[in-house]
Amino acid sequence: MVLRSRAPRRRWLLGLAVLTVVVLAATAAVVVTRLVGSDGGSGTPAAGSPSATPAGTPSGSPSPTGPPPGADITGPLNLLLVGVDTRVSVPGWEPHADAVLVLHVPKGLGRAYLFSLPRDLVVDIPAFPKAGYRGGRTKLTHAMSYGSRVPGKPKQPSTAQGYELLRSTVSGYTGLRIDAGAVVTFGGFDKLVDTLGGVDIYVDQRVASRHRRPDGRHRDPAPGGYTGPQMVYEKGQRHLTGWQAIDYARQRYLTGGDYARQRHQQQLVRALVRKILDQDLARQPERVEQVVAALGDTLVYSALGGRRIIDFAYALGELPAERFVLVGLPGGAVGRGSGYRGEQLTKVGRDFLTALRAGRADAYLADHPQLRVKT
Repeated sequence: MVLRSRAPRRRWLLGLAVLTVVVLAATAAVVVTRLVGSDGGSGTPAAGSPSATPAGTPSGSPSPTGPPPGADITGPLNLLLVGVDTRVSVPGWEPHADAVLVLHVPKGLGRAYLFSLPRDLVVDIPAFPKAGYRGGRTKLTHAMSYGSRVPGKPKQPSTAQGYELLRSTVSGYTGLRIDAGAVVTFGGFDKLVDTLGGVDIYVDQRVASRHRRPDGRHRDPAPGGYTGPQMVYEKGQRHLTGWQAIDYARQRYLTGGDYARQRHQQQLVRALVRKILDQDLARQPERVEQVVAALGDTLVYSALGGRRIIDFAYALGELPAERFVLVGLPGGAVGRGSGYRGEQLTKVGRDFLTALRAGRADAYLADHPQLRVKT
């Protein structure tokens, strides 16, 4: 099927941000139809290359006649969501992939599995001539950094270009083709949570923040860490504001280390999903506009073959929220002490990926219930 791409009104462009979360959540696609414009135009990127598009850049709108967008999408689908620490205040700072989450939707689109990959996972990163990178075996987070380098422009790293290399690396490691994805800065998540009025999360262990004070101010940097009063998230059901939710999900110096952080990041995405559903945003287009406008340019959207976010939204519009499964992949350190190289998944974690590719995820999770993340 040949997809036609048309330039919409500006408010549809702002919709990329929240719709990325909506797509990941498989919430109602009615939001899309109410934000779409009908102006003509064209612009479809080449198949196999990411159409990295900052929010505010023209995308497509559906034809007023014929089948709905994404009608030919039957799955399986794989979407990649990346949280980056850009540190925009530091000139030339290369984006680091601090959160790498994959949403797998099997054929039939009746279920979805969300899992995280450790930022320090030791992987083979392929050569990437566009950034002058020759390839190597190192931590997954570096794929974003190395890929973002623009030859001749050392102080102007490209997040979209970094995502391209990260996408290829994740695809090579998991054996999954990444159909679409997004890169969101911590500031973007912060704004999204606040615009939604905060989120409700079950804090599963006591977490003391290394970065924030109880009043939200940043703690003072010091040799080996930070100083000053710490924000503490006590165990139990909590309502968190934007900065609190992101701060909680960022912490990894706690029991469980980075694997606990991955779990908390998944819980945050799930909490955002529930918030969007609870507020019935699909029937409040003006509220959606408020949400997505808050993110501005903190999001980059990318898809293979020119697929638009509207296509995925329509395709996943009927997926029940209760069939959105969070999966925690166990792993351990590679090397010890000063010889630490990174992380690797255990056999149980690697075998889940094999089962996922074979369409046997449910059976595998039934045999390994400890992989299911409790919310």
